Parts: sequence; C-alpha cells; structure tokens
Amino acid sequence: MTDAVAKDLERTRVVNLPGPRRPAVTPPVEPSPWGKIPRDLAVMLRPLAGGVAADMLREIQRAVPQYARPLEGPFGKTIIRSVEHGIAQFIERVADPGSDRQADMELFRMLGRLEAAEGRGLEVLHSACRVGARVAWRRVSEYGQQHKLPVSIMCVIAEAIFAYIDEISRLSLDGYTAWQLEAAGALAKRRRQLLDLLVSDPPPAPAAVEELAKAARWRVPERARAVALERTEDADDLRLMVMQDALTDVDGPAPCLVVPAEESMEVLRAALTGWRAAVGPAVPVAELGRSLNWARLCLDLVRGGVLPDEPLSQCTDHLTALWLCGDNSLAEALIQQTLRPLLELTDKQRQRLGSTLMTWLQTSGSAPEIAAALGVHPQTVRYRMHQLEALFGDRLTDPAARFDLMVALRAMELRSAELGEPAV
Repeated sequence: MTDAVAKDLERTRVVNLPGPRRPAVTPPVEPSPWGKIPRDLAVMLRPLAGGVAADMLREIQRAVPQYARPLEGPFGKTIIRSVEHGIAQFIERVADPGSDRQADMELFRMLGRLEAAEGRGLEVLHSACRVGARVAWRRVSEYGQQHKLPVSIMCVIAEAIFAYIDEISRLSLDGYTAWQLEAAGALAKRRRQLLDLLVSDPPPAPAAVEELAKAARWRVPERARAVALERTEDADDLRLMVMQDALTDVDGPAPCLVVPAEESMEVLRAALTGWRAAVGPAVPVAELGRSLNWARLCLDLVRGGVLPDEPLSQCTDHLTALWLCGDNSLAEALIQQTLRPLLELTDKQRQRLGSTLMTWLQTSGSAPEIAAALGVHPQTVRYRMHQLEALFGDRLTDPAARFDLMVALRAMELRSAELGEPAV
C-alpha cells in the first residue's frame, strides 16, 4: 500500500468519507442474527477487543503473504485501524442492533478502493477477512466455554460473525469495483487527450507527448497511422475498444483512431467491422495531424463517389486523387489554365474530345487502338485528333505540356465525379 494512499485514509474520518453517495446495502433475506444476541454481551466483549485484534493481526500476517510486512508507518496504521475498527463495530452492533451504522462501515468500502489502487486482487482482502473471522470465532468460543454461555447464544454469535464478514466483503467489493470503473474512466480520458494532442496543429512537443503517453499507458511508436471513421448502422464499438495499442475517439463529431504503423491491415479490417474507414499513411508521430487530414479527405471522396465505396480505404492507394483534390482552388486553376480550349466547347464536345485526348495521352496508341478503347470507329478518332491538334497545337508534342494535360484531365474527371457531373 502506497504511503500517500494510506495517509489519505488515515486523515479521512470514517463517518464523513468524500465521494458520491452510495445506496445502502440491501438487507439479507434471512432474519438478522443481531437482535437475537443479548445486548449485555457487548459489555462482556469490549475488554476482549484489544487481545482479539492483536491475534487477528498476527494470524493475518502469517496467512496472507501480501500483508506480511512490518506494521509501521502508514501501512501499519491502516491495517491496525481497520482490524480494530472492524471489531469495535461488531461489538456496537451487538449493543445496539437497530442503529444505522452504514457511515461507520464506509471504511471497508474504502479498503476495497485501496486494494484496487495498490493493484492487488480483491481476494487478498477477502482472505484476510476470512482469517479474521476464524480468529474471532476461536476467541469467542473460548470465552463462551469459560463462562458457560448457552449453545444457542454461541450459534447466533457465529452466525453474526460470518454475516458481518459477508457484509464487509460486499462493501469492499463495491469500493473495489468503483475504483476500477473510475480508473478506467480516467485512463480513457487521458488516452482521448493524448489522441487530441497527437493530431493537433501545430504538432505537439515530444516531451508533452511522452508525458501524456506515460499517464495514458500508451507506448509511443516511431511511426503511426491515423484512421478517419464514419459510423454505420452495423458499427461495432467493442471491437475497437479492445485494440490495446489503439487510441480511439468513437463518440466525437469526427470519429477517428491512431494505431502504430506496424498494425496489420487484417487486424484493422477485423476491428473496423461495420465502420466505413479511411487509413492515412504511416508517418512519424509528430506528423499524425497530416495523416488524419489525408484520411478525412479520402473518406470525404468516398462519400462523394469520387473514390470507390469500400469499407476500408487506404490513402496510399489514392495518392494522386488526394493530391489533386487536396486543394480545390489550385486544381481549378490548373484546369482553367491547361484545358481552356476544351472548356470553351459544349458539354458534349468537351466530353468526347476530353476522353479521346486522355486515352491518347495514356496509350500513345494508333487510331485503331484508341478507337477500340473508346468503342468508336477509327475514322472518328482521326477526326477528333485533328480537332485536338487545332485546339492545342504544339503542346501535344511537348512532354511537359502533355504531362500537364494529363494531370488537368484527371483533376477535371475527379471534380466532375465529386459534383455528380458526366466525366470527360
């Protein structure tokens, strides 16, 4: 148990512990044994409390290795106080079984939280409780034999001891579970903050990333990918949440995730079942914002029908389209400057001549080859090529100009697809 956590417990009054209000423990279905124990027995038991506590501590340390530490410092004070408090509350139940002692029992809920904070399983605390119950029953049995208490009273005391241990176990489980839920929520929050930091613009400082990654329990890879997401009716959040190396945001207005570059596409496809996704290129961690921008652009182009509608698209398969669509104003300037002769024609003429020019640029084929690709007569191709020569002149024989023409035609084709217009 860390000193800081134990000191917090030591400073906290049992009757006024901070935190959200908890519902009262549901009463057992069976009749409570407390009312069957003579109240004056509490007076007889109080002098035994100190000796029973000492016996319990010795036996717990002997039987539970995790507690086999010197009872000194914050750790020792916490263990001693818990045992003494448990015995005292048992005796007070005997003295006044009808009183509400939920506030007094909050210490055991806090002990469950401490076990979770220390990273121990709850079985450690429960083992200590069972050991304590055995010691208590052994000492009470000795006392009962010495003072010839009726067997019926001894049976009721035994019932009360084990009912009391059950109650302590339930309270500690409640605290343990609450801590785990809170810790999971805090970890998820830190991982979300880390994701936001990694894709921020300007790029974050490496020291800030390392510090937050440590708090978020995320190993910082050398390279990573950002993935843009779009939810569908069949989206499965659980598959994403169990990806240990992924940072996810599935609830925000623009869902996304970050994964190490070595994560296989097969694993991503399985995890992204039911999602439409675009995977950005692998980049250094400091450039994840750029990877996410490309992934989101890719996803936009899929939505717009510019790129094939696939469940998982990879930016690296569509770099030319992303380049040409990444700056619409620049692409439009390229189209206007390079293809002005075509733009002055009617839509029908522009489509026919544009498709012929693109096929010729791509294949450098003869009229019959181009005609076969376009599904027209070779004489039609010759006629169109004469028209193109008249429109573009020497540019058709200039390698640099031909490259510009091909790029501009591709940009116009992508723009037409985005606007839902007929392609060239």
